[in-house]
Amino acid sequence: DAVAQHHLGRCYLTGNGTAHDEKKAAKLFRKAAKQGLAEAQLAVGRCFQLGPGVVRDEEEKVKLYKQAAEQGTAQAQSNLAKCYLNGEGVEQDEAAAVRLYRRGGAPGHFGAQ
Repeated sequence: DAVAQHHLGRCYLTGNGTAHDEKKAAKLFRKAAKQGLAEAQLAVGRCFQLGPGVVRDEEEKVKLYKQAAEQGTAQAQSNLAKCYLNGEGVEQDEAAAVRLYRRGGAPGHFGAQ
């Protein structure tokens, strides 16, 4: 199931309980993301942003952050806001960035406040 795939992906990414393997981690995150798991969509987006296990891809990163943000994931909303603010993978749009930062500014989510 998607949750198990996401958790196993995290194990591969960190090397917790298994060999460190970024490609396997990214593959598992993608499987879980395709099933609609917001945490996995966020994780794959980060992979496309930072490069572990995949080739960096700004547009794919934005697509996945949007999917997770639409499900209310505060970190994805914050990450997507940064994309709009800096024009990373999307046309720069400060108004969209502000809207997303406000939505992602949930209590305890310091990156968006």
